[in-house]
Amino acid sequence: MNFKQLTAFREVMLTGSISEAARILHRSQPAVSAQISSLENDIGIKLFQRKGARVVPNPEAHYLFDEATGILARLETVKRTLESISDLDTGVLRIVSIPGPSIFILPNLIADFTAKRPSIQTILASGSSVRVQRAIATQEYDVGLADFGFGIADESRLIDHEVIQFTALCALPMDDSLAQKEFVHATDLRGQPMAVTERNHPIHNQIRASFDEAGVPLNIRFEVQSFLPMFTFVERRLAYGIVDPFTAESYQQSNPDDQCIVFRPFLPKVDIPITLMSPAHRPLSIVAQAFYETLASHTREIRSKWSGEHI
Repeated sequence: MNFKQLTAFREVMLTGSISEAARILHRSQPAVSAQISSLENDIGIKLFQRKGARVVPNPEAHYLFDEATGILARLETVKRTLESISDLDTGVLRIVSIPGPSIFILPNLIADFTAKRPSIQTILASGSSVRVQRAIATQEYDVGLADFGFGIADESRLIDHEVIQFTALCALPMDDSLAQKEFVHATDLRGQPMAVTERNHPIHNQIRASFDEAGVPLNIRFEVQSFLPMFTFVERRLAYGIVDPFTAESYQQSNPDDQCIVFRPFLPKVDIPITLMSPAHRPLSIVAQAFYETLASHTREIRSKWSGEHI
């Protein structure tokens, strides 16, 4: 029993005629007759009585008609669903990210991606870089965004990493005298209170090494788990911050008309690797792959913006 047989059978039942069924199906009359005969041979039951140009269904045919109609309806539903998926109209996105991008950048990107695709369901979670890596390794999520360098799962064979390099920025009040400079050097911050990431964050040691290279003591006043909370201290003139471009972009998106902070490249250079992740042993769905590519492209745009534009 196959799809063509059931389709021919259904049309014969509906029309009561081999020739009319053939016309509707755009097949020849002998082809439809052959499909009916083949179906009868497969199931071992005579389905129709031939009476001139008409065919009369036997009782067994009515039972099969109900079953065939249900099967064909389900197949049509499957077909439409798969077509919707291939057209990026249906599916589920499971995204996990470090806190900064999950507040403004990712929601905006997801909103743009799904605006004309109302049947796409999205799950967005946030956590530490370690948690993000573990969530991707265990295949709980499809796409992950995190800092690279914690060592927990950086080399895991369970994760496909795409590492994109950023460089750190100095966050400072808009009317600060250092805002007039093209870049901010560690020597410009001698004795100044600083807001930096906590000591177990891989960027912390790089910031400390940068100040050491410049021969300047690092005066830490605020130590935070992620970059975003630093902006409160900077806005209130309690400290300068060393942040990543993703966080700077988040600030600009969250305060488009009322920005109190500007960002300048920081020297000596502090590298900040960001990793885009997906499960290594489970192919992404068409929808998830499309979003991954969108996110990767947007991430490179942010890198290009902040490497060549001072705001």
